[in-house]
Amino acid sequence: MTDVIVLGAGAAGLAVAAQLKTRGVDSVVLERGPGVATSWRGRYDRLKLHTTRRLSGLPGFPIPRAYGRWVRRDDLVRYLEAYADRFGLDVRTGTTVTGVEAGPDGWTLRLGDGSEQPARTLVVATGYLHTPVVPPWPGRERWTGSLTHSAEYRDAGPYRGKDVLVVGPGNSGAEIASDLAAGGAAAVSLAIRTPPQIVRRQTAGWPVQLSGVLLSGLPEPVFNAMAAVQSRAEIPDLRPYGIPRPVTGLKTRLRTERYVPLQDVGIVRDVRAGRVRPVAAVEGFTETAVQLADGTSLRPDAVIAATGYGTGLRELFDDPALFDSTGVPHVHGGAAARPGLYFVGYDVTLGGMLRQGALESRRVARAIAQS
Repeated sequence: MTDVIVLGAGAAGLAVAAQLKTRGVDSVVLERGPGVATSWRGRYDRLKLHTTRRLSGLPGFPIPRAYGRWVRRDDLVRYLEAYADRFGLDVRTGTTVTGVEAGPDGWTLRLGDGSEQPARTLVVATGYLHTPVVPPWPGRERWTGSLTHSAEYRDAGPYRGKDVLVVGPGNSGAEIASDLAAGGAAAVSLAIRTPPQIVRRQTAGWPVQLSGVLLSGLPEPVFNAMAAVQSRAEIPDLRPYGIPRPVTGLKTRLRTERYVPLQDVGIVRDVRAGRVRPVAAVEGFTETAVQLADGTSLRPDAVIAATGYGTGLRELFDDPALFDSTGVPHVHGGAAARPGLYFVGYDVTLGGMLRQGALESRRVARAIAQS
């Protein structure tokens, strides 16, 4: 019987384990990948944090200043490796957990090798962006072109000279579209179902993340109105290029859809220059064409689905009452979902997931140390 198991060696899991250790509580961190920060290692090459270095560090060890204001993917991985070393965390990689069930003295984890690992306390930090999701588009199985999730995209090299359709105008989809346009794709289209809320990453040196932190307590109608005014002042009107203005307010979408805005790191420029062409949402596939919601169709060589992720938690636990219909725990972020069970890193905020995970790690560690 292990006293505390932390499931997941991403930022949130490492932060919890470190905070526990500073309170005199040892834990074992189980990670399915070959090292810490597995999900970050697999992201596309041009990725940088959309949150500032100062507001993205974990408790007890800030991100080095040498990594710059907007930390690159590889530097973040190096930072998380250094974080685990600094606190001497017991991280056991290559450990797959296939199921979790409640027991008389805590929780029992079924492992991929057929063994079981009991724990009195379990902290689940496998991440909000855990399992890639591709919509069940009609005719998808008949499509003869390439179809991949954005989680598999690394760089534009394999798409040079090809006609590519990117589906989904979130941060990943927009950055991948710009990367393809700059990397030699013959044509790049971006399929949009719901118009994105587009913001600048920073204005006159002021990061939009900090505005989200400072203004998050405003009433929803006030926040929505302020965000709409700021967007019209800073972002060009893209309606002539095929991107309508959003109808639903930013904070409303955050509350109802866990939506964070699209930070412009080149997509506005590329759309206005014609390097990325917005098109209607994908409705289905034939063998050789992609059918769009406006009745038109495209014949791309490749489709990249930047269509989001699931938590994968409903498949892991034998108690479906723990989660909502999207797989997010009903109780997370500090309070115990069940005696001895905590979920960390499943709250989407305008302050950024790294900052939020750091805040939650302190709450969870405090609760476990006091129990």
